[in-house]
Amino acid sequence: MENKNEFEEVKSCSKQYILAINDTLNVMSGKWKLPIIGSLFYGKKRFKELEREISKITPRMLSKELKDLEMNGIIRRTVLETAPITVEYELTEAGHSFQSVLDSMLEWGLKHRKSYFENLKTNTSEMTTNF
Repeated sequence: MENKNEFEEVKSCSKQYILAINDTLNVMSGKWKLPIIGSLFYGKKRFKELEREISKITPRMLSKELKDLEMNGIIRRTVLETAPITVEYELTEAGHSFQSVLDSMLEWGLKHRKSYFENLKTNTSEMTTNF
């Protein structure tokens, strides 16, 4: 959001807050969109490069997700007049603006994983001492 007052106004109204979150989820929903965006943070990629970097994604699913992201203005598809034709994908300004969100998710995920496994280890050792 460009205006800090607008951001604070949305946060003060639960209906607007939920609407903004739903807008984000509608664009970014699905198992594969965030890994695709994450891969494109490292520069332009061709279809096969994305397919190799994102394990277990099928070509059909990658194609669908790339079309969705392009339609929502998150990525740009460029067709290069080479022989054979080359297609490159890159993030738009809107796609790059999502980096802070992914950075926050990465930070949360690392903390959660560490906490989860520490708790799992503690709970497992407690269970074995109870027998």
